[in-house]
Amino acid sequence: MSETSAPVVTGERADLLAALAKQRHFLRFTARDLTDEQAARRTTASELSVGGLIKHVTLTERRWIRFIKDGPAAMSWDGGDMTDWMAAFRMLEGETLTGLLQAYEQVAQETAEVVATLPDLDAAQPLPEAPWFERGASWSARRVLLHVLAETAQHAGHADIIRESLDGAKSMG
Repeated sequence: MSETSAPVVTGERADLLAALAKQRHFLRFTARDLTDEQAARRTTASELSVGGLIKHVTLTERRWIRFIKDGPAAMSWDGGDMTDWMAAFRMLEGETLTGLLQAYEQVAQETAEVVATLPDLDAAQPLPEAPWFERGASWSARRVLLHVLAETAQHAGHADIIRESLDGAKSMG
């Protein structure tokens, strides 16, 4: 679905999507004019890179949006091991910044479609069992979207620090 054919949303849904779009813009803008090598480079003590953060945020948003529709099963990690989880934070051989940005745009379109067509933002799903979630808790679609927004904003800031360490360019300041 292209942006021109996306369903029209208003009110709270439009506000949520606009806030998320702004944070996505900051993250994408941080990657401007980078080569694949630069996008994959670590510039701090962290394992993170600009490209790795884009990859991570894409995968995370995709999983949370699927959670809204499909419940906790959408949150399972297919590989089940930490090697796969850590690979979700790095650009791997053969991955390109262009490809990561295209995947991120596709997820943004999927999110917009789900937000536009979801019957009720109060619809809730039980959280998967994990030590970091309250046992037996459920999250509404609204809370999931706010979580995705916060995660995107946090990682846009991380990317800005990494980019500034890489070549002095700033995205937010």
